[in-house]
Amino acid sequence: MILNELAQGLRPVVEGVEWFEGLVEDDQRKVLHALVLFCGQARACEEDVPESIARSGIRPSYTPAVMLTKWRFGMDRLPAYELTKSFRLLVALFSIADTRRRTLYCADGCGHDWHNLSDPRRDAT
Repeated sequence: MILNELAQGLRPVVEGVEWFEGLVEDDQRKVLHALVLFCGQARACEEDVPESIARSGIRPSYTPAVMLTKWRFGMDRLPAYELTKSFRLLVALFSIADTRRRTLYCADGCGHDWHNLSDPRRDAT
């Protein structure tokens, strides 16, 4: 749920990073693996990479960005100090791909529960 809220801009990335960094390392790796699957389901493509790097705020020279530039997705196997960078990058890629998918294929409504989320900030009030 949190990953979809991040992708749809319903939850600020800084909050997502806080959540991610609060997980134990094994769970962080599982989240990265899930994000890769979500990116695939959302039909991410290599053309999305430059915008993903820009949106993520990580340097293009960082290992996860270089990997993504080469269309490699083994970020869940990187050293622990690379995991948050990988998270930021994959959230950005997922957001770009999911936004395109919602615009092109789900604009008139769809049955995807994850495309029909309410804003958690609004619900908290």
